[in-house]
Amino acid sequence: MDTYLEALLLGIVEGLTEFLPVSSTAHLVLVGDMMGFSGPAGKAFEIVIQLGAILAVCLVYWRRLWGAVVGLGDDPRARAFVRNVTLAFLPSMVVGALAYKYVREMLDAPMISAVALVVGGFAILAIERMVKTVRVREVEDFSAKLSLAIGLCQVISMIPGVSRAGATIMGSLLLGVERRAAAEFSFFLAIPTMLGATVFSLYKNWSEMSFEGGALIAIGFVAAFFAALVVVRTFIGFVGRHGFAPFAWYRIVFGCVMIGLLLAQ
Repeated sequence: MDTYLEALLLGIVEGLTEFLPVSSTAHLVLVGDMMGFSGPAGKAFEIVIQLGAILAVCLVYWRRLWGAVVGLGDDPRARAFVRNVTLAFLPSMVVGALAYKYVREMLDAPMISAVALVVGGFAILAIERMVKTVRVREVEDFSAKLSLAIGLCQVISMIPGVSRAGATIMGSLLLGVERRAAAEFSFFLAIPTMLGATVFSLYKNWSEMSFEGGALIAIGFVAAFFAALVVVRTFIGFVGRHGFAPFAWYRIVFGCVMIGLLLAQ
């Protein structure tokens, strides 16, 4: 029963943190390490529950995503949307494939995630103060160059604890993107990025993958889906009212607590 509760908690953690600039990877690594969670072999649990979070984004934005697909033939804005997401995804696809081994090694060092949380928190506070000029307000209005630049920012998130959403959103803000558009583009970019990472991880770990703990995986998947659904539906409104500073301070406090606990082990 304890293991099922741990799977439920980790699924909720994944869903709540995947699209916030607080690093879902750091939370899964640190919380799982603290609980001593032992799920199915081959990282099957961690890999599959991400799909629950992806499904939540697809459900919330299904009209816009479907509109982009059916409009590819005759709608310039639909083509611009698909082009921008694709270009932003390419850097992570290439670097992720080349650096996979080193990323996996960093995931086995919880202290890296804890320190990155703190450093990233201070970076968010600094960027919030720096950004004054807004030049782009819609994802469809991104230039190819801007999209690629945001994709390069996302590459930094391969360091555990940096946060994919955080790197994407903060990079967008520095490049002149309005907050709402930056957050939405982070959601859209998450779909190919997380799907690509999931497929590649399954490929690399297939020989040692075990789905014997199917119930644990299912619990984590469903929990991640519903938790992510809440976040995706409320995040943009929250940011519009409060900005990103609350997430920065949360990162700093949580990271410091984790550093203390890790040093005390």
